Amino acid sequence: MSMRYLSASVAAAVDKELMSTQAFSLDQLMELAGLSVAEAVLKVQPLEKGSKVLVLAGPGNNGGDGLVAARHLSLWGYSLSYYYPRKSRHEHLIRLETQLKNLGIPEISTAAEVAAALSGPSKVNHVIDALFGFSFKPPMRPPFDEILRLLQESQDSVPITAVDIPSSWDVDQGPLEGNTYAPEVLVSLTGPKPAAKFFKGRHFVGGRFISKDFAAKWDFDIPPYIGGEQVVEVTEKEKL
Repeated sequence: MSMRYLSASVAAAVDKELMSTQAFSLDQLMELAGLSVAEAVLKVQPLEKGSKVLVLAGPGNNGGDGLVAARHLSLWGYSLSYYYPRKSRHEHLIRLETQLKNLGIPEISTAAEVAAALSGPSKVNHVIDALFGFSFKPPMRPPFDEILRLLQESQDSVPITAVDIPSSWDVDQGPLEGNTYAPEVLVSLTGPKPAAKFFKGRHFVGGRFISKDFAAKWDFDIPPYIGGEQVVEVTEKEKL
């Protein structure tokens, strides 16, 4: 699989065309993205390794991807909780949270509760970082700055899967000077962003809804999906 990267401007243009000439709705794209994230977590954190998963959801579409992933993982037998402090007023995101509540998935409402979930004998087994995607612009504001600090402190003891790009990273330059946040897993959606060049962990590409002609138009590749799988893991050679 080739590793051609999508800049922030190209990724935004791709999303725009997917919802125009390609006739996808935002709901559909979010559902497919969240399913990809859930499948990657299933691969790296199978139930027998521990079923407690915490989803950290930001206020935008990246957060919505995390909420979708939470629903799928809950239905697959995982024990989910989620932190969603800046709730969107958009109807599609309101519906996603309602679905979680209907499944009985508990919400964590404070940074202190997040800290408790990341440490101690009853800590979670895995975290999904769905706080901010490729459109993030610094600085990281409260309460997310505190959440990022907690992630940095716990990343050596609790594996983290980042959705599309690790939160706080620059989409083109990766972690800027002084940023020590390094999740264990990255799920690039549609195609990898330039920041993925700096990622050292397990890297998956997901979003199985692109035609070959569409990918060629925007100069990126469709990974070699197998069977009904929604993600493909990138090898060390392909990261170069």
